[in-house]
Amino acid sequence: MAHDDPHTSPTLAIALAADHAGWELKDRLAQHLRGSGYEVVDLGTDGPESVDYPDFGEAVGKAVASRTADLGVAVCGSGIGIAMAAGKVDGIRAATVHDETSARLAREHNDANVICLGARLLDPSGAVAALDAYLAAAFEGGRHQRRVDKIDALGRR
Repeated sequence: MAHDDPHTSPTLAIALAADHAGWELKDRLAQHLRGSGYEVVDLGTDGPESVDYPDFGEAVGKAVASRTADLGVAVCGSGIGIAMAAGKVDGIRAATVHDETSARLAREHNDANVICLGARLLDPSGAVAALDAYLAAAFEGGRHQRRVDKIDALGRR
């Protein structure tokens, strides 16, 4: 179950999902998260059979939006399509990240509550490093809050 403040909770629940291109990386990230003490909400997929990434982006987005999970991680071949799908869920700020810096900034500046990774673009150790940087970061607020508020308002127009 999700916690009230994902920035200070000692044990976060992280929703993970992937399409067929990203399932192996998703499983590696889940193993890493469990080993680091996080609760993992695994939303599939679990094999190489072709599936549609929008279904899994939506699943992660809904898990975070409903507070079943505190944060989300979604994986497809590029990290782009699954981010587009997750970002369609009201209340989700999904960011495709490529390294530790983009992952950290997604959290610090954009308050991303879902990060998306490209299994065909990142090696597993780089993906783990990006995930760790994201989880170690916190939203800075301040001048960034106004911008995040504007992003959130776009879905209500």
